[in-house]
Amino acid sequence: MKKILFIAFPLIVIFNLVEASENYPFTVKESGNGKAPIILIPGFACSGDVWNETVEQLKANHECYALNMAGFAGVTAETNPDIQNWVKQIARYIEEKKIDHPIIIGHSLGGVIAQWLAADYPQLISKIVVVDALPCLPALSNPAFETAVQPDCSRFINSFTAMAADQFYQMQRVTMASMVADTSKIEPIVQWSMHSDRNTMALVYCQLLNTDLRNKISAVKCPALVLLEPSFNAIQSSVEGQYKNLKGAQLHYAAKGLHFIMYDEKTWFFEQLKNFIQ
Repeated sequence: MKKILFIAFPLIVIFNLVEASENYPFTVKESGNGKAPIILIPGFACSGDVWNETVEQLKANHECYALNMAGFAGVTAETNPDIQNWVKQIARYIEEKKIDHPIIIGHSLGGVIAQWLAADYPQLISKIVVVDALPCLPALSNPAFETAVQPDCSRFINSFTAMAADQFYQMQRVTMASMVADTSKIEPIVQWSMHSDRNTMALVYCQLLNTDLRNKISAVKCPALVLLEPSFNAIQSSVEGQYKNLKGAQLHYAAKGLHFIMYDEKTWFFEQLKNFIQ
C-alpha cells in the first residue's frame, strides 16, 4: 500500500456482468455457487480481474462478486468520484441485491473500502479481509496526521493529467515493477492503469491520502483478517498501532513478495484466506 505514494456436488458456475446503468459506481462480475457470498474489491486503478485466481480458489463453495470501480480499467468514469460514496453504494448494492452478510475482501484501496464499509454498515458484513492496506496511509510518515475538510487535489490532477501517454506508461511500468514480484503480472496491471480515467485516479488518490480510519474502525464488529507484505515487518509497531482499534483482528505478514500478495505469495495467501473464511 505504501508504495502507491505516487466438492462433493457438481459445480454450477454463474457468470453475470452488472452494468453501471443500474446506477452503481462499479460493474460486477458474478461467478460461483454456494453459501457465504464474497465481495472482492480491487486496488487503485485495478480491474476486478486482479481477483481471477482468488475467485478460482473460492467459487466452488461461494458466490463471488468481483467489483470494478468507476473510472478504473475501462469502466465509465463518474464526474465526481468519491471513496465515501463508493462505500455507500456498495452497501446499497448489498441491500438491494439481498446479498446475505457477505465477506468483503479488499486489496490496497479496496482494503480501505472494506474497513470503511464494515465500520459504517456493521449489520451487513460477516467478515473482512484486508490485503496490504492500512487505516491511514499518510500516518506512516506523520503519525499525527489529521484530515483536511476540503483537500486541494489540484496538484494531483495536474500531475496525473499533464503527462503524455508514453510518459504515463513508463511511470506505471517503473511503479508496478516495485509493487509486484511476479513479472508476468506487471504489464496487465499497467494496462489497467492505461485504461483508467486519469482524473478519477487523481481525485481518488488525493482522497486516499486524506483518509484516516484509525478511530472509525473501532465500530467494526465482525472478524477481520489483515494480510501484509513482508516490508511491513520492519515497522510492525507503526502498523499494529494503526490497527489497535480493530479489535480481535488477525494480522499476518507474508514471507516474500511485494504489494500484490495474491500474486506473489499465492499458496500462503490462499491458505490464510480459506482458513479464515471457513
